[in-house]
Amino acid sequence: MDPATHILTGTLLSKCFPKRKASLATLVFAANAPDLDYITYLWGADVFLRYHRGFTHGIFSLVLFSLLTGLLMHMVFKRGFAYFALISSAGYASHICLDLMNRYPVRLFSPLDWSKYYLDVLFVIDPYVTGALLIGVILAVRRENLKRLVVAVTVLFVSLYICGRFYLKGLAEDFLRTRLDEYSYHLFPLPNDFLRWWFVTESAGTYKVGTVDLFTRRVSVDERFVYSEDEPEIAESKQLRTVRNFLYFARLPLPEIERNGEETVVTWHDLTYSSLPGEHFIARVRFDRLGRAVKEYIKF
Repeated sequence: MDPATHILTGTLLSKCFPKRKASLATLVFAANAPDLDYITYLWGADVFLRYHRGFTHGIFSLVLFSLLTGLLMHMVFKRGFAYFALISSAGYASHICLDLMNRYPVRLFSPLDWSKYYLDVLFVIDPYVTGALLIGVILAVRRENLKRLVVAVTVLFVSLYICGRFYLKGLAEDFLRTRLDEYSYHLFPLPNDFLRWWFVTESAGTYKVGTVDLFTRRVSVDERFVYSEDEPEIAESKQLRTVRNFLYFARLPLPEIERNGEETVVTWHDLTYSSLPGEHFIARVRFDRLGRAVKEYIKF
């Protein structure tokens, strides 16, 4: 989710606990701490793509961060280890839980298991979640005597909202299966939309992408793609660091090759993000006429 949502979540959660010095700052920092992995961008966009939502978004880091925060605060205030460890774990866990709702994968059990986990029910910016949290924070500040009740109602609303989106996603997938007979189905949320879902299906190396609309009861196939690595440049591109890191991240990778005179361009797409307009989440390699890679880069 976006930083504003994480900040509001940490602020709202601070109203649940007894007020202590530095408690608000601790919770807000903890609610954003998993994104400290943004520092990996200093080593390149491909490195960031590989390691973002990796180790820092895992349960092991949650426990480690909470213990270290509790210890640090205990050293500063001479007390409060359990308190600060508890509130920092709440903030940190809220970040991981919210990020799991998106299509961008989370390595939840790293470093023991680097598998990708995702629930695909919320767009990365969801105005209903952010708006509910903002209203909750405002009411909790203005109604100090009712702050815990406000927090409980806000958390309940967000939870029911997410459950509702799970339900609608299930209905959309069931309907899609009645219209398309495929091997695998993947559904993704569209921004600010409840009844329309973006889908990617795959069968025998052929992908179909499009929308399923529960309101109009229609399935629209926008494009079809055939996965192929027959061209030597595609195989060669997979040996390059940029593409290796991209493929480590990508859930539904698809190569595309284009020959322009003396130049050959290989572009790797992740169909998970094929609903986004323009070029997003691609890795591109340019080869000269001798088949040598002369340029490689990733574009978000």
